[in-house]
Amino acid sequence: MPDKRCEEPDKDTMASNQHFPAVSDALPYPVYFRLDDYHAHQQFDYQSHPWGQLTYCATGVMEIMVAGQRYLSPPQYAVWIPPETLHDGYIRQDVVFHSAYIDASLCAQLPARPCALVLSPLLKAILGDFAERGVTTPATVADQRLAQVLVDQLQLAPCSRNYLPGSDEPVIAALLDALQAEPGSKRSLAEWAAQLHVTERTLARRCQRELGMPFGEWRQRQRFLAALPLLERGDTVQAIALELGYSTASAFIAMFRRQSGGTPDQFRRGLR
Repeated sequence: MPDKRCEEPDKDTMASNQHFPAVSDALPYPVYFRLDDYHAHQQFDYQSHPWGQLTYCATGVMEIMVAGQRYLSPPQYAVWIPPETLHDGYIRQDVVFHSAYIDASLCAQLPARPCALVLSPLLKAILGDFAERGVTTPATVADQRLAQVLVDQLQLAPCSRNYLPGSDEPVIAALLDALQAEPGSKRSLAEWAAQLHVTERTLARRCQRELGMPFGEWRQRQRFLAALPLLERGDTVQAIALELGYSTASAFIAMFRRQSGGTPDQFRRGLR
């Protein structure tokens, strides 16, 4: 990963954007909520917490590096980070960012490894309600029940396979950085291999070894995730398809359906 990802963001800027303050040593309640506005191009230093953390962007997309894997947190998904797990973050665009800190005593039935979780409408509603009312520490009996429902729903939330694994291997890292900068590139694996001064077979082997999947699968996942903020922004399916390197909207829709089980329009309706 680029070195800039390990730099701390400007603390004055961060403080002015935080609606609900961070906690340092102990949670004031077993489920604690935060809401932050962050501007684009902020980096967050590597850190870990004694509690579990659910991260979710109400608008925008945040990139989180956890245990060597790169996760994107768009409005459809949340990223679950178990207690004592080292992670960092990078903001590529302005985001409204929710966090739920969950005491380690409540994490036994939650995933033991970092993962992307598909958020149900109920989970989104609870997070949105607490954010709208400014609830950080559930104080009333009703809010404490809602916090427990959130934990119960997280235990049922399905994991998504739409994360993007990363790599520090120099050739693969250069390839992934180039694809991140230009997700609509139509270059073939052979053309990338020539640019990176390796054979096509060598590059294919390294992709499988370093990423755990073929080059084509990684690129499809990347394009799928790149499409989510564009759909949220209201771009047409045709425009998104062209921007992401597809010659027709139908080809883009077919890829989107393979990755998510639904169409772009169904995803957009879910956001509404």
